[in-house]
Amino acid sequence: MELSKPQLWVTVDSDDLRHLPKYQGHPVRSRFELPQRYASLEPSLELKSGMEGFSKWIERGGSATLFIIADQLDSVEFKEWLQKMIETGKVKIGVHGNTHRSWSAWPEDKEGFASELKIANERIKKFAKNAWRPWFRAPAGYIAPWMADVLNEQGFKVDSSINPTRLLLSKTGEGRSWKAVEKAMHSNGLVERKWLTSKLLGISLPACGPALHMRSIGWLSKRAWNKCKSLERADDSVIEDASANVVTVYWHLLDHAKKSGNWSPPLE
Repeated sequence: MELSKPQLWVTVDSDDLRHLPKYQGHPVRSRFELPQRYASLEPSLELKSGMEGFSKWIERGGSATLFIIADQLDSVEFKEWLQKMIETGKVKIGVHGNTHRSWSAWPEDKEGFASELKIANERIKKFAKNAWRPWFRAPAGYIAPWMADVLNEQGFKVDSSINPTRLLLSKTGEGRSWKAVEKAMHSNGLVERKWLTSKLLGISLPACGPALHMRSIGWLSKRAWNKCKSLERADDSVIEDASANVVTVYWHLLDHAKKSGNWSPPLE
């Protein structure tokens, strides 16, 4: 039987600098004090530059699913910008948590996760309206099997949190298994959309997000992305079809602040 031709799902995470695990949300990594200039709920100067760069990319023909953090809706400036993005018809909205807490790095807490996820989903859905999708991405990719039950109970159809490389197994919680996370998602009726990786000597390495900008593996990441340039973009029905062959890429809104605001993803 012939395998279906892969299609591409383009996704972007909206994290601001205050959301980074080194500042908050992680039991070990959050050991640095948040600089005062990042403490405001208003977008940082860097994120503002990224928002402007993303807007230009959309104007040039880009389209993406934007995974946003609910507490960003406390900012009038961010909400106004996001509304403009939604009105272009080129941006769909997924859920990236309420405050960017790294849930699987902490002891299992279904009740806490369910409470925070409900708040986030309701706020984002109410704001985004028809642009909202029942799609979830765990903050910083910290996803554990126990979280699948909660996602199912709250009506999510797709999870896109797995970075399938052994280097990041610690993000999967106590079991330390990406396969266990994927199995839990499937058992709970969710489609799992793993992130694109690169290969070096048969070893899978990260290719999305920060990996794009690392001197050590950035060239490998861009090589993996180059193979995606000609792929047809996946629509909702394909993304939510577990049998469909979908390649998922992601970067951060902050990335668009690089190169003096002229950065764009290696897809053109």
